[in-house]
Parts: sequence; structure tokens; C-alpha cells
Amino acid sequence: MVEIKTPEQIAKMRAAGLVVAEIHRRCAEAAVPGASTKELDDIAAQVLAERGAKPNFLGYGGFPASICTSVNDVVVHGIPDRDTVLKAGDIISIDAGAIVDGWHADAALTVFVGEGHAPQLHELSRVTEESLWAGIAAMRKGSRLVDISRAIESYIRRQPLPPSGKYGIIENYGGHGIGSEMHMDPHLLNYVDRRRGRGPRLVPGTCLAIEPMLSLGTPKTHVLADEWTVKTNDGTWAAHWEHSVALTEEGPLVLTAPDGGRAKLAELGVTAAPDPLA
Repeated sequence: MVEIKTPEQIAKMRAAGLVVAEIHRRCAEAAVPGASTKELDDIAAQVLAERGAKPNFLGYGGFPASICTSVNDVVVHGIPDRDTVLKAGDIISIDAGAIVDGWHADAALTVFVGEGHAPQLHELSRVTEESLWAGIAAMRKGSRLVDISRAIESYIRRQPLPPSGKYGIIENYGGHGIGSEMHMDPHLLNYVDRRRGRGPRLVPGTCLAIEPMLSLGTPKTHVLADEWTVKTNDGTWAAHWEHSVALTEEGPLVLTAPDGGRAKLAELGVTAAPDPLA
């Protein structure tokens, strides 16, 4: 069953989304050479406390932190710790979430640490982020879930190939419904799998966390002994971008973007829904 939200519930998710946006802003600023991933987690915990929000990652399935910090060849679910110290040339995805009045938001971004990054890493992150926005733009009333998957995959497949010869669209991980819980139906692939059919029709009140993940090589991953950290099988580096999005009668509202997605969606010819908290 897909949970359909009321406008009042979407407004609460927007409040949670703005907390996530602030976590991202402050953690991205702090992701400098010499910083540990535990320091970033401490910043996230501080933002949550300041905003009167609750963490939705901490304790989820036993996860021990408020954010996920995934460095270089770690795709997702990296655990912050004091021993993982960032250095110039690293990339890190920061996946964060928040709960306000029982309603969830979830988003991720990829950050470049210091300088000295190869051009293909900048392109990897760009393609991942732009594929996310292609998916958001496809979140229209009357469309199907698979239309979002197709938009993400199609954008990626149209891009020039990196020196490695391919982008790996990570398998087994993808987007999801979000609302009164962090992970809900439906599961959203970042590519089209015809065995899964077209998926549910998108109606106002549908809320999704859309999150493409790409590597510079394989789509295959493995989980480390900590039972959380997901790495690429071939050691190639990965990028991860995510937003929580609500479909309203007036179009998509990007709950975790500071401007609700207005500027970026306008570039794509899509009008974002009005911000209920503006």
C-alpha cells in the first residue's frame, strides 16, 4: 500500500525537509581535509537538537549514527567514526534525515573534499545529480512509478562515457516511499526492470525519496562485516544524490531543497508546487 498524504501532512514533511537541508549545508561546509566523519555526525545531531527534530537514522535497524557518511568507493550507509578522516581529493556522500511531528524527510548529496579531483569525478557527481532532477521532473500526476525510473536511466545513458567506459547504476539500492515512516512502499529503481511492471500510478499526496547512485564502473556492490557499509565490488568511486519529493495538485514540491526545487525545476520546464511554509 502506498501512503497518500494530506496537504497538512506534506507541510510537516516540508518542515522536516528544511531541517535536512540545514544538516547538509553545515556538514558540507565542515567536510574539509582533516575532519572526521564523526565530527560531521556531531554537527548533524546538533542541528536536529536546535530545530527540535528527531533523527530517523539513529537506531534504525541498529544504525549507530544520525547520518550516513560514505567516502570514495563506499556507495551508501557508511558509518561515521573518528578514524575516518577526510583528505583532499576525497568525495563523500552525506545522507541525512529528520522527523518533525512524526513525519519524515531524507536526502543525500555528494561533497568534494578540498581540491585535486579528477574531471571524471566531477562528471560522475554531475550526472548523478542531474539524473535525480530528471526523475523529479517526471513525477507528474497520472504518470507511473516506472516513468521516474526511466527518466533517471535515460538521462544517464545519454551522457558521454567516462574514461572507465561506463557508469554503473547501482543495483539492489534505490528510492522509496516516505512519510509516517522513513522507508515505505513503493521501492523505486534507478533503471527500468520490465519484470517489475509499471508500478503504481502517481497521484497527489504521493511522496517519494528519489536517490540515484552511480559508480565509475560496476553496478555490483557488497556489504562489509559491519552489516551496513556498502562498497562497489571493483573499488570504483561512487556518487549519491537524493531528495524527498511530494506530488501535489499543483506539481512536485522538493521537500528537502531550500527553495522547494523551484529554480532547478524551472530549468527543466516544470513549475514547482507552492511552498506550504513560505
